[in-house]
Amino acid sequence: MADTDTTPAPRTAHPVLLCADDYGLAPGVNEAIRDLIAAGRLTATSVMSLCPYWAEGAAPLKALADKADVGLHFTLTDQPPLGPLPKLAPDGKLPPLGRLMKLAYSGGLDSKEIREELARQLDAFAAAWGGPPAYIDGHQHIHQLPTVRDVVADALAALPGAYVRLCGEPVGAVLRRGVAVPKTLLIGGLGGGLARLARTRGIPANDRFAGVYDFSGHQPFPDLMARFLDRPAGRLLVMVHPGIPDEALRRADPLVEQRRVEHDYLRSPAFAALLAERNIRLARFAGFPAP
Repeated sequence: MADTDTTPAPRTAHPVLLCADDYGLAPGVNEAIRDLIAAGRLTATSVMSLCPYWAEGAAPLKALADKADVGLHFTLTDQPPLGPLPKLAPDGKLPPLGRLMKLAYSGGLDSKEIREELARQLDAFAAAWGGPPAYIDGHQHIHQLPTVRDVVADALAALPGAYVRLCGEPVGAVLRRGVAVPKTLLIGGLGGGLARLARTRGIPANDRFAGVYDFSGHQPFPDLMARFLDRPAGRLLVMVHPGIPDEALRRADPLVEQRRVEHDYLRSPAFAALLAERNIRLARFAGFPAP
């Protein structure tokens, strides 16, 4: 009688898209993100093309173009816009998030201004990158806001194959994770309109999202990542914000030292062990199975 092989078949690893936000914000952010992409620890990065360090950061990122999706991190808060916005940024600086949200939900955003600024940021992306972005998302999730989401959906419709980041997650999953629950539910709740637009217009998108926390450092980042990657399901996109602190970053953004914490952990053997333990493979969007 022939021997019967009773060795169990290996489990198929679950794909997860791990995306670093804010490329272009500062040299140290750029360096950290490239380091992680080269090490196989990131599979996407979102570019702030209105920031001064995008143009110089594009060429070294191109050398890693086969390892990660590179998209536009559409920005409408806190930074100088690329062109005049007399209603939204009369003093030459984009408003803080709270004011932008108030304008969006009160019908106070001028869609023409938003459309023109998105076009400028897309042009700045393409000028340095040599082509269009693989996807569009939003700094501080502003791509989900009323008026903004319609402009973003129109832009994506003109970029065949480009996808959009959705920020929703089932309530049960958010509660089970137990990380920044009110903030996570708020961000996800704001995205219902964009999710409907993506479905109606056939725009590819992730269907799960994680990575929201308070950046305080009170909870160890390894513990947070273990929760973000607990029971991965669907097309899960996890956002991170690694960086190497420098003076340019300190001038541009309040999130500084926690970026180093994220970079060091994502580069570590401990993160590789977590991925192996959870049977996760980091994947680009094209590596997700068809919905």
